[in-house]
Amino acid sequence: MAAGSHFIDGKRVDSVAGVNPVATHDVIDPSNGDVIETVNLAGPADVDAAVAAASSAFPEWSTATPGERSGAMHTLAALLAERAAEFATVESRQAGKPIRLTTEFDVPGTVDNTAFFAGAARNLEGKAAGEYSADHTSIIRREAIGVIGSIAPWNYPLQMAAWKVLPAIAAGNTIVLKPAELTPLTSLMFAEAAHDAGIPAGVVNVITGRGSVAGEHLIAHPDVSMVSFTGSTPIGQKVMQTASGTVKRVHLELGGKAPFLVFDDADLDAAIQGAVAGALINTGQDCTAATRAYVQRPLYEAFVQGVADVMGTVRLGATADSSTDQGPLISRKQQERVAGYVERARNYGAKIVRGGAIPGGELARGSYYEPTLVVDAPQDSEIVQEELFGPVLVVLPFDDDDEGLRLANDTPYGLAASCWTRDVFRSMRATAEIRSGCVWVNDHIPIISEMPHGGYKQSGAGKDMSQYSLDEYTNVKHVMYDRTAVVRKDWHRTIFGGR
Repeated sequence: MAAGSHFIDGKRVDSVAGVNPVATHDVIDPSNGDVIETVNLAGPADVDAAVAAASSAFPEWSTATPGERSGAMHTLAALLAERAAEFATVESRQAGKPIRLTTEFDVPGTVDNTAFFAGAARNLEGKAAGEYSADHTSIIRREAIGVIGSIAPWNYPLQMAAWKVLPAIAAGNTIVLKPAELTPLTSLMFAEAAHDAGIPAGVVNVITGRGSVAGEHLIAHPDVSMVSFTGSTPIGQKVMQTASGTVKRVHLELGGKAPFLVFDDADLDAAIQGAVAGALINTGQDCTAATRAYVQRPLYEAFVQGVADVMGTVRLGATADSSTDQGPLISRKQQERVAGYVERARNYGAKIVRGGAIPGGELARGSYYEPTLVVDAPQDSEIVQEELFGPVLVVLPFDDDDEGLRLANDTPYGLAASCWTRDVFRSMRATAEIRSGCVWVNDHIPIISEMPHGGYKQSGAGKDMSQYSLDEYTNVKHVMYDRTAVVRKDWHRTIFGGR
């Protein structure tokens, strides 16, 4: 067992032993079932220690100059770049990601996020609010909230840690991050790098633990001022309920069921390639993944055949092999869940055009699932309506633009979407009418630091990344000045009408 399963007050520590033995968890490589590391799971006492450290660090960090915060974060970006290969390897192993994905996407994206927020730390400002009267003027201040309790998912462990930590500390807050117990290793590495970069002890803390224990205690903690959660919609609802006990601010990035809308004038080859990439990225374990494609009838059959052909070229293999296109699902449990959705779809009459099985041979050691293409599923079926988080794309036809847009909006989710057309007016209508926080045109999946990410409807509330995310992590204060310096002895007559 590796020592130091948590990062609290600037150092790696193990769980505090209480009345019961400390619970542990094996971090598994999902490509082969091997144990990478065994970690302690945080209990309430560990959460309390992390929150205390963050509370103690808050006064100094929140009053540091923007330049001081920015300088430390620029140093962090440089350290992450220097350690990129190590981060990519660990991320690949714990999350089952192909090394090419972590090397070319996850780690560079995290470095870029860090550099962006290092700059943003110097651009967080209030504004003049104007004059109330000839005698008064106002200003608006933006102030750090306090201790942030953040809970991150297992699908992008490093990037989600960065999305939680960076805007929070750029705005002067301190943070306690709880990564998923399945994938805590790069979050711990990130916190260590932050400390090495000169960010003071207690500003960034990481506790490894289960949501039902550490997560709930963190959300309910009276000294935590805000909660940020990324995960499923049902768990997000529980987070809101728990946070309501202390009336915390809540930022939620929840589930998605992204529509991929292909109009009859689209570039067919580009749409086919985009659908496969959008559906299979990170083995489909992405809340913005293309999961349901709606294709106008003139292109429908060619689109289905084209997607099936391209899916047939996708290479499943060892995550350390740079030629691997798709890795395993995060766990056997997730593998069973995805397989169950596909099998039930088959039973209610859907057709499996490609995939739909757990591969054998050497891949049977891991939790792999074949790239899968499904057609003829009813619009109201679970495989169309529910987030299944796997390498499965459902394709359905539509006749006219009205129907396509109606179907695209016909789920409880609204995180991301894409539309494919060469007609600028068609694209403008689609981007206006699709109820999602992000709509790509003739592309699917690119996410960049400068642009906000967050959903509509049951996909959550609030934004990650971009300057907009700093709104989540700051309080707005109105300050009003009497400019006359005149003592008004008759103020009571003004206020109360002479009573």
